[in-house]
Amino acid sequence: MEENEKILLFEKAPIPAAVAKLSVPMIFSSLVMVLYNMADTYFVGMLNNPVENAAVSLAAPVLLAFNAVNNLFGVGTSSMMSRALGRKDYDVVSQSSAFGFYCSLICGILFGALCGLFHSPLLTLIGADETTRTATQGYMFWTVYLGAAPAILNVVMAYLVRSEGAALHASIGTMSGCLLNIILDPIFILPWGLHMGAAGAGLATFLSNCAACLYFFVLLYIKRGNTFVCINPLMFRIRKKIILEVCGVGIPASIQNLLNVTGMTILNNFTSVYGADAVAAMGISYKIYMVPMQVSLGFSQGIMPLVSYNFASGNRRRMKDSILFAMKLIVPALAVITVIYYFAAGGLISLFMENGSIIAYGTRFLRGFCLGLTFLSVDFLAVGVFQALGFGRYALLFAIMRKLVLEIPALLILNYLFPLYGLSYAQFTAELILSFCAVLMLRHIFRKYGNTLPPREDK
Repeated sequence: MEENEKILLFEKAPIPAAVAKLSVPMIFSSLVMVLYNMADTYFVGMLNNPVENAAVSLAAPVLLAFNAVNNLFGVGTSSMMSRALGRKDYDVVSQSSAFGFYCSLICGILFGALCGLFHSPLLTLIGADETTRTATQGYMFWTVYLGAAPAILNVVMAYLVRSEGAALHASIGTMSGCLLNIILDPIFILPWGLHMGAAGAGLATFLSNCAACLYFFVLLYIKRGNTFVCINPLMFRIRKKIILEVCGVGIPASIQNLLNVTGMTILNNFTSVYGADAVAAMGISYKIYMVPMQVSLGFSQGIMPLVSYNFASGNRRRMKDSILFAMKLIVPALAVITVIYYFAAGGLISLFMENGSIIAYGTRFLRGFCLGLTFLSVDFLAVGVFQALGFGRYALLFAIMRKLVLEIPALLILNYLFPLYGLSYAQFTAELILSFCAVLMLRHIFRKYGNTLPPREDK
C-alpha cells in the first residue's frame, strides 16, 4: 500500500468503509484460526479416544501462553507503529518493527527450549496424569518444544503488517498457515494416514506455522521499499524510547494473557478430577465458544490501527466515531450468537464426538460459556481502545480485574457451590461486571481526550 493510500484509509475514507477494510480481513483470519484450532480437536475426536482428545485440551494453556509473547511484541509494537504513522515519524516505525520482530524471534526460541527442558513438571502443572501424559507430551513436542518460535513469529509479523493498514495481507498470511493445518491434520492423525493421533495434530500445526512465516518473509521481500515494516537486523536497536513505548502497551497485554493461561490451567485442573470425558468435553465446548470470542477479538484488534492513527494525528472526532460505530456492530451480533449457541449446544458438541457422556457434559458447559459473549465483546473493544491509544495501565487494570479479582475467585466459589458445572459460568460472571466498567472507562476517555491534543510521545 502506497503512503497516500494509507493516509486515505486512515484520514479520509468513510468510517464504515475504513472499519470494514481493517476489520473484515481480521475477522476472517480469526475465524480461520479458530477452525484451525478446532481441526485438531475434530480430527483427534474422530479417533473416538478421550485420552487423545484430552491431550489436546490439556496443552491448550501452554499454547495460549504464546499470546503473552505475541501481545508483548505484536500488540505493543503495532500500537507504537500506528501512532508513529499518525505523527509521520517513519524512522520510528521502521526501528520499532525491527525491535518487535527480533525480540519475538528470540523469545520464541527460548520459550520452546525451556518448555522442552522442564517438560516433566510442566506436564504435571497443566493437569496431565499417567493416563494422558504420553499423548500430551507427543502433541507438545511439535507445537511447543519445536513450534513455539514459528507460532509466535507468524502472529507478530501479522501485527506488524496490519499496523500500516495492510489488513488483507496480514490475514492472508495467517489464513494460509491455518488452511494448510486443516489439510494436513487428517493425513497425520487418522488411521488411513500416518495414524499419529495427537502428535500428528502437533506436527501439522508446526509445519503450518512455518509456512505462514514463509509467506510473510516473501511478502516483505516483494514490498521492500514500499513498506515501513522492517526486519533488517541493522535496524534492530535497543533504544529507551522504543522499549518504553512497546512495553508500555505490550506488557499489560502480555500479563493479560498470562492470567488467561492461569485461569485455563485452574479450569483444567478442576475438570480433570472428573475424568477424561469431562476434560475432553470442556475442551470441545471451549473451542466452540472460541469461534465468536475470536470474532469479537479480531474485530477489536482490527480497528486498532484506525484508532491509534487518528488519536496521534489529533482527529479525535473520527477516533470516537470509529469506536462507537464498532460497538453498534459487534454487540447485537454477539447477542444473536448467544441465543443460537444456547439452544443448539448439544448439536454443536455432537459434531465433534458421538459420545453420550461427553455430549451431556459439553452441552451444559457450552451453555454456561455462551452467556458471557455479549459482555465479552464490550470488554474486548474497550481493551483494544486502551492498547491503541497507548494506555497500557488501563489494559493492565482490566486484566487484573478480569482474572484475579473476578474470574478465578468465581471458579473457586462456583465449583464449590455447583461442582463441575459451575465452572463454565465463571467467565460470564466476570464479563458481566467488567462490561459495565468498560462503558464507564470509554466515557471517561471520550470526555478527557475528545477535544485535546494528543500527548507528546517523546516524553
